[in-house]
Amino acid sequence: MTAPEPGPAEPVGHVGPVGPVGDLTDGPGVPVPEHGAWLRRGISRNGGPLVEDREVVWLQAGSYYADSRGFAGTTSFDGSRVHFHHLTGEPGEDAGTFRWDGADLVERGTNPDGSTFLEVWTPLPTADDDACGSWSGPDHHVVRVGRHVVHVDSRTGTYWRL
Repeated sequence: MTAPEPGPAEPVGHVGPVGPVGDLTDGPGVPVPEHGAWLRRGISRNGGPLVEDREVVWLQAGSYYADSRGFAGTTSFDGSRVHFHHLTGEPGEDAGTFRWDGADLVERGTNPDGSTFLEVWTPLPTADDDACGSWSGPDHHVVRVGRHVVHVDSRTGTYWRL
């Protein structure tokens, strides 16, 4: 492994208004891809502007996921919403509706405290035959998708690019 990858190539900060994101009307969403590495390009909280103030990476390997913000666990899809069951790190569960907007995934959801969010996820480069896997222990969880690895423990989440 190498040290964490430096931040995104473009400046972090204001991304733009939520309006330009594709059709986000209510209704059933799509399941998340079985395997994927995603960089968050922006978040809108409670209908506010879409902004990004840090690098956030989400990896999905089968039903297991890890988020560099410090939580990991399993996902399930109920036919409309994806549920993120936090098993390691920050406790709780959150649920979101995903829709494709070109190559990006756009997620609308509700946090455990009832606040709402919209996140735009851009795929990180991986090859179709890249190694994927998930490993866990009593107080940690690791997910790898190709060259991307997220480790989550009871204190924090860390992203590395191999």
